[in-house]
Amino acid sequence: MTTPHAPKATGALPHEPDKATLEGRNKILAFWLFLGGEAVLFGTLFATFLTLRNQVADGPSASELFSLPMTAAATFILLVSSLTSVFAIQAMHRGNKESLMGWLSVTVLLGLAFLILEIYEFSVYMIHDDYSMTTSAFSSAFYTLVGFHGAHVLFGILWIGILIGQLLKKGLTVVTAPKIYVSAMYWHFIDVVWVFIFTVVYLLGKAGV
Repeated sequence: MTTPHAPKATGALPHEPDKATLEGRNKILAFWLFLGGEAVLFGTLFATFLTLRNQVADGPSASELFSLPMTAAATFILLVSSLTSVFAIQAMHRGNKESLMGWLSVTVLLGLAFLILEIYEFSVYMIHDDYSMTTSAFSSAFYTLVGFHGAHVLFGILWIGILIGQLLKKGLTVVTAPKIYVSAMYWHFIDVVWVFIFTVVYLLGKAGV
């Protein structure tokens, strides 16, 4: 006669995994709604930027201001971070907590590198070129759009950092796993938004379109 296997020790009672899984599904559904709202906000910022992009007043135009090599490097870093977040999810599916934490840590480091380049770019414009948010309508729209995205990157870095701490403390459970999945969705979202920013703001701006 076989004896049923005891539930694995995850810090939860035997009846809690189903409840936790349901809560995870609810979080994912709610997060899709949140991303929809974020898409509307970024769409509004893009529309504002496109309307004001030629209103440069006495300041430089986009073709005179932007440095594509540095922005392209930042774009590459952020896209690689999206890939490392995929590796993290794959490690989570395998139940490999060490690999999961490793890839999440790499994602955070790449996000920090992207943010440092963005802050450096802003400092060059503001200090060297004396190009502030109040220089023109174009500069206001530019700093608002790109800065708003940068704030989202910072939030994502802090969020994933907190999840790494939870993994250290609680391990990989049916409670922590949905949080990691949702954070990866968020990270992919801000990566996709940056691709649009790089194309619409930097590439088209540098080309004078």
